Amino acid sequence: MNVVSNSTPIISLATIGKIDLLRKLFGTVYVPQAVYQELKSKHAPGHREIDLPCFEVKQIQGIKYIGFLLHDLDQGEAEAILLAQEIEADTLIIDERTGYRIAQRQGIHTIGTLTVLLLAKQQGIISSVKPLLDDMIKQGRWYSQFVYENFLNKIGE
Repeated sequence: MNVVSNSTPIISLATIGKIDLLRKLFGTVYVPQAVYQELKSKHAPGHREIDLPCFEVKQIQGIKYIGFLLHDLDQGEAEAILLAQEIEADTLIIDERTGYRIAQRQGIHTIGTLTVLLLAKQQGIISSVKPLLDDMIKQGRWYSQFVYENFLNKIGE
């Protein structure tokens, strides 16, 4: 399975010590160079984890197209979408709403960190999503009360 990730899902999962969920669910996760550089430039969650063997850094080829996306997205988000297109990824993991919508309009199967947690629960890797979601929020990840309650309600937690 070809899976590409933007930085926020990696940071969110690293913050709660659950980066291994990506490996368990997807095997190798591809990240564009901009995402790698963004994570390495900060001594924050994800900066060490990005060097784990489950992550493979790939350079995008369609550099001339990046400018179109940079009007609405940052470099990492734009490169993640382009990389997902270039390698014909099965899934792009991205949390930022604008990037998520743009990727979906491009026909890319797109999920966010919450869906990663749900998949992990469905596959029996974790028993419950709520404690991990609560931990991410305690560590500074923000979700609106509506998203929080709606998501947990939808998955029966």
